[in-house]
Amino acid sequence: MTDFKEFGKSAANAVLERVGRGVGKVQERKPLPYDVLESDDAYLVVFDAPGVTRSDVQVRYVEGEVQVRLDRFRDFHEGFEMRFPGRGLSLDGRARLPPDADVDAGEASATLSDNGTLRIEVPKRAGGTDVEVREEEPAAETEDEPDESE
Repeated sequence: MTDFKEFGKSAANAVLERVGRGVGKVQERKPLPYDVLESDDAYLVVFDAPGVTRSDVQVRYVEGEVQVRLDRFRDFHEGFEMRFPGRGLSLDGRARLPPDADVDAGEASATLSDNGTLRIEVPKRAGGTDVEVREEEPAAETEDEPDESE
């Protein structure tokens, strides 16, 4: 009977591990949730980044899109054995800024809070993209051109 119990326990552990790894893979394929906010002088992109440290985060700005990659690790907990490895370890997110966004990506900054919120602030270019609209001035008449009414 002891062998049957051990076999059952081993089989249950194998099933839990497979299911857990499957859940983790699904999480890795699902994009990170985010918000895009706008102020007069910047865009703010906020991602949920649970369980990462600053060194686990990569942020890039490519063709109108803020891209993040999170590579997190599982901590070792002495006296505990992994039964369900369900958290994805490599997570990605992409947030597209509005098509008319004129930003200075080189001046962007990223902040990771203690609760796992990643905030990326991308400043707008100074002066923005506004174009002054003026009325067309009437053409001035010159004296050397004959006036057809004469």
